[in-house]
Amino acid sequence: MERLGTGIGWRPEIADAVERMPGIDWVEVVAENLCPGHLPESLRRLRERGVTVVPHGVSLGLGGADRPDAARLLALAERAEALGSPLVTEHIAFVRGGGPLTASPRLEAGHLLPVPRTRDALDVLCENIRIAQDALPVPLAVENIAALISWPGEEMTEGQFLYDLADRTGVRLLIDVANLHTNHVNRGEDPAEALAGLPLEAIAYVHVAGGFERDGVWHDSHAHPVPRPVLDILTDLASRVSPPGVLLERDENFPEPGELERELGAIREAVEKGGGPRADGAGRTAASVEPSSVSTDPARQRLALAQTALLSALVAGTPVPEGFDRVRLGVQARALAAKRADVVAKVAPELPVILGAGYRPAFLAYAQGAPMTDGYRRDALIFAEQLLLGGKLADARVRREVREWWLERSGPAPRSRRPAVRLARATRRVLLRH
Repeated sequence: MERLGTGIGWRPEIADAVERMPGIDWVEVVAENLCPGHLPESLRRLRERGVTVVPHGVSLGLGGADRPDAARLLALAERAEALGSPLVTEHIAFVRGGGPLTASPRLEAGHLLPVPRTRDALDVLCENIRIAQDALPVPLAVENIAALISWPGEEMTEGQFLYDLADRTGVRLLIDVANLHTNHVNRGEDPAEALAGLPLEAIAYVHVAGGFERDGVWHDSHAHPVPRPVLDILTDLASRVSPPGVLLERDENFPEPGELERELGAIREAVEKGGGPRADGAGRTAASVEPSSVSTDPARQRLALAQTALLSALVAGTPVPEGFDRVRLGVQARALAAKRADVVAKVAPELPVILGAGYRPAFLAYAQGAPMTDGYRRDALIFAEQLLLGGKLADARVRREVREWWLERSGPAPRSRRPAVRLARATRRVLLRH
């Protein structure tokens, strides 16, 4: 495995600072935020300097009941090739539910949700990862995620689950030590026990990030400084194996560049303190693993029903499935709605400006009765449409501006500045609805 060194998550907000930071060996970028034919100039300059860039996917849903979407896999492959990346990464998570396997409407979580550590889930995940490995031009590594909730009836620990996954597929592992800390606080899982169960030769690199605790729940925010317990877990990992790469994640609430550099320094110190054996080892590879001939279709249907019931409880207000902690599910549901409001505000920044202080309460009220089904941009359009159709905008100016915004973005092409053309398009929309 290529040794990556010390890196940081590249984000547009800190692009200039990252270019100037000393000691940055590599960066990681959210794959879905890139267009292969129009890479940001900052990334181009980093590549020209020899800085490795790794695309990190968030939307495949490899832990979901459905087989991976071919178009999403192709998009991830295109980004890896455009960046000349040595590998790509994704998550051990599910992000959507419903559909043909459950004969129910599609639901989108807009967030990474944990898979149950069961034989059914492992069988499905293994097949999904093999499909992804066959479609990608470079090796795949998958990340353990943070979770607020636990599945009832789990059959394995995190370490056992990840070990069996790597053993059966040859996939490499992206170990997030911040997520191990999150699961320690939220689910009572011992990080040392999880590390002890890992196939160390399968580690591709390590994530480090910050968060905060509120009412006994740890929130993996990626918007706060890295706390000491997370650095201690990193030191524990480094005492067992020398990680090929370690990366600081920060997604928002960006501090001054000097503070980021100090956090990177603390990460280097934590690794050096561990002082574990060097592990260049050529771990397992997918080519050396024989795929199972057992059909996963029954397992997929069982998993689909379970995941859809959980997701529906989180985003559509249906009854909480048996065995789940109702209080903790309520915390997760509120967190999902808050994140949804935040992301819609980013993809449609005009709406918070138009609605002012009324944006957030209006969106959270809308989200309670309208689960996301087709991504954040479509979500923003439906939200605006509901405001207009529901007569909830008393201020004439606000109503007019929301209407203008919706008309500009709801059609197949930008609105013409010619009044006659705009009137014809608006009339056509009305006629198509009747």
